[in-house]
Amino acid sequence: MLAAAVSLVAAIWAAIHLRTLLLAAVTFLFLADYLKSRRPKNYPPGPRRLPFVGNMLQLDLEQPHLAVQQLVKKYGNVISLDFGIMSSVIISSLPLIKEAFTQLEENFMSRPKFPIHKHIFKENGLVFASGQTWKEQRRFALMTLRNFGMGRKSIEHRIQEEARHLVGAIKEEKGQPFDPHLKIHNAVSNVICSITFGERFDYHDEQFHELLRLLEEAMYLGSSIMVHLYNIFPWLMRYLPGSHQTTLSTWRELKSYVSNIVDKHRRNWNPDEPRDFIDAFLKEMTKHPDKTTTSFNEENLICSTLDLFLAGTETTSTTMRWALLYMAVYPEIQEKVQAEIDKVIGPKKQPSLNDRDSMPYTNAVVHEVQRMGNIIPLNLPREVTVDTTLAGFYLPKESDPALENNWQDLSSLFYSLLLCKNLPSSPQSMRS
Repeated sequence: MLAAAVSLVAAIWAAIHLRTLLLAAVTFLFLADYLKSRRPKNYPPGPRRLPFVGNMLQLDLEQPHLAVQQLVKKYGNVISLDFGIMSSVIISSLPLIKEAFTQLEENFMSRPKFPIHKHIFKENGLVFASGQTWKEQRRFALMTLRNFGMGRKSIEHRIQEEARHLVGAIKEEKGQPFDPHLKIHNAVSNVICSITFGERFDYHDEQFHELLRLLEEAMYLGSSIMVHLYNIFPWLMRYLPGSHQTTLSTWRELKSYVSNIVDKHRRNWNPDEPRDFIDAFLKEMTKHPDKTTTSFNEENLICSTLDLFLAGTETTSTTMRWALLYMAVYPEIQEKVQAEIDKVIGPKKQPSLNDRDSMPYTNAVVHEVQRMGNIIPLNLPREVTVDTTLAGFYLPKESDPALENNWQDLSSLFYSLLLCKNLPSSPQSMRS
């Protein structure tokens, strides 16, 4: 009887201890979340956040810009949102975007160090680099691209040559219905390939098709919910299966592909006659034997090449597919564009930039396609490097990210939402 009583008391005491421990743990977590998410005085307004998940449940992560439109109407052109534990500020309206990224450019120079990007790029390349690395790589890339014709007449010749190949590939279909996706992707990719890799690829090259497939997969998965969760809970998600693991694997394959191309360049490389971006980068690497004082190393070469390839492929090919779609949806506009092309260019001559001033209607349609088919409504994020005031709101300097799990404290990540174009929440009619 005594033993039973002692056991009962011990069980009750253990239960009390367990409940007390759980209550204390939950209380601590909520208190920590509250302290971490406290807003400084005069911080931009935004919707009420939930503990730990922030405003994620209020956004459609597949199309966040549509939800942002409604929030801008309610809270104004500078609003705050929390993606899990990461705080962000979204700037809208052209005047404020110009003020932030021209007049206050030095205050927004850095990129936020998202765990998924840090895992893949290790702060190398052009897009997700910051500080001295970004300055070195940006300066070198701009100079090298200009040397190989970007912004000059020679790049127009490359585009015209690729246009001939694209027309030939379309003629092979003999007027039958076909999906133009891959052919357009091939054509656009070959323009940037001629600059970065020094060669163009045949439209039937299976290895090239695999590269484009990996590129599209990386872009598609990069905006998945699992990747968003990885950025918020990297210490947990790195051990769980899901599309974020596929994303990491895809980027490893892409980096391996470019690494093999770099190795091929080294075998027949002549430093006195650089053929492309990779050759020029290899030459620059020889000028900096001490790799600890420069960003010119092989990892940056691979990441910068991938950044250029991605920037020069996905955006343009997607815009061209939007153009085809809109021409199919609005045949009356297609007829007017075709009439202007026939009048100014004719059936035999290739179009050139010199024809643009003589084709105001076609030029207007191109810009309208870019407005309606806006493929990056939320731009790549930036991070505040010093305490800043914008539109009367206080934006604190980013917190020290030196944490093992790379969670950022009350930092301000900036997406420039081009609301100057008044992005529609539903498709609007293209004016004829």
